[in-house]
Amino acid sequence: MTDADVIIAGAGPTGLMLAGELRLHGVRTVVLERLAAPTGHARALGLHVRSIEVLDQRGLLERFLPLGRQVAVGGFFAGLATSWPARLDTAHSYVLAIPQTVTERLLAEHATELGARIRRGCGLVGLTQDDHGVTAELADGTRLRARYLVGCDGGRSTVRRLLGVAFPGEPTRVETLLGEVEIAVPARTLTDVIADVRRTHQRFGAIPLADGLYRIIVPAERVAEDRTVPPTIEEFAARLRVFAGTDFGVHSPRWLSRFGDATRLAERYRTGRVLLAGDAAHIHPPTGGQGLNLGLQDAFNLGWKLAADVHGWAPCGLLDSYHTERHPVAADVLDNTRAQMQLLSPEPGPQAVRRLLAELVNLDEVNHHLIEKITAIGIRYDLGQQPGDVGAGPDNPGEDNDKAGDGDDKEGTDHRLLGRRIRDIGLTRGRLYALTHAGRGLLLDQTGRLSVAGWADRVDHVVEVSEELDVPAALLRPDGHVAWIGDDQRDLLGALPTWFGAPAGSAPPAEPSGQRRA
Repeated sequence: MTDADVIIAGAGPTGLMLAGELRLHGVRTVVLERLAAPTGHARALGLHVRSIEVLDQRGLLERFLPLGRQVAVGGFFAGLATSWPARLDTAHSYVLAIPQTVTERLLAEHATELGARIRRGCGLVGLTQDDHGVTAELADGTRLRARYLVGCDGGRSTVRRLLGVAFPGEPTRVETLLGEVEIAVPARTLTDVIADVRRTHQRFGAIPLADGLYRIIVPAERVAEDRTVPPTIEEFAARLRVFAGTDFGVHSPRWLSRFGDATRLAERYRTGRVLLAGDAAHIHPPTGGQGLNLGLQDAFNLGWKLAADVHGWAPCGLLDSYHTERHPVAADVLDNTRAQMQLLSPEPGPQAVRRLLAELVNLDEVNHHLIEKITAIGIRYDLGQQPGDVGAGPDNPGEDNDKAGDGDDKEGTDHRLLGRRIRDIGLTRGRLYALTHAGRGLLLDQTGRLSVAGWADRVDHVVEVSEELDVPAALLRPDGHVAWIGDDQRDLLGALPTWFGAPAGSAPPAEPSGQRRA
């Protein structure tokens, strides 16, 4: 007897997103969080394009938009001054500036509304697993039993340590101090000094927050022996004086912290019935603001696959495809943050490279490519048709196609859309993402001749026409990535079992069930 189908360790954005995805499919889910209450500290301050799309795919975006600010400015790659690219392949061409605290609250509300149990003040300290499930031991000595457990418990993950999963990479070599403080000088003075210092030191800056607070970052003197101990206000002020010649009269800190440039990637994302997601699986510098977004997208990839396994219809290898698809994506993020950290160095060599790249980013194709990388809309999963394309950017970065699917590739197994997500395209009635709120597969059929009979309990069949889609029909996985394109029923019947398992045992109805006309 199990207490839950899935235990999630960690109630950060990744764990909460995963809880919502699992509950969307009726999976009994409990989230364990060692902290008794949210910290109230916002390490991340924004959501990138793909994360915004993910929220829109689940009908959650309207909760977030009023509490954030839409920003379409350049400079996300190593702070290089450039404009936001025109005509990105998305209906949401902006970054949503929103504190992590708000993101966590909204995701927790969503997961709870769907029936997830969130148990705060319940740290996981031990686990054992067998062929049938996982037993989690809590700090208070109690035990919980589930079929699976997912570690979403951060860069110092207890779950990863208990599993003995290797976490290779580089340790912190450069440390930065972060604080939310009040200042005793006019805002104009702070702005002028910051602009002057940032000519040579990109790891120095300030952002105004609410209630007279400022979020200020400044390079630390050295890497602390114990990086879990926050800096004092005196240490913080001293570093400001070194770089700015003034400490701006900083006082009344709401939060002081330190972060490093450690870059590590878990050797594997799955060990038996235990999986890793978010910072438990990968850590990297915060350059480009990718960390929280990478974790949300891990959860979006994992949720439907884990639910399929719990409900017994997952085809062989589906759950393992979580590692196969997301591990290379994280490796690519680690590489681009390594590159960005080099470009932020004040040393002559990196600065020479920075000046060269500053020229290149003014080219539209370069600018598009880097933003698609940062915002994760250029990801293409290797579905077996395109070896070597895992995590790759678009075939033609920066092209301004109006139709999803435009290109010279023929329809079939090598179509350029395979493995990618489709933006929120317009349909005859409504929009695509409005059809994806339930987290099911979707056959978008412009021919009206196809059928998902046998898979109607897992795949919706929508007969619709879109001027923005240049293919006859597309089979979308629950995460919105294209699994098949074509117009041949027999070919479709070969693709459906790959992602949605064996057909249901009932005889096909006269008119394909699951079909609906949008």
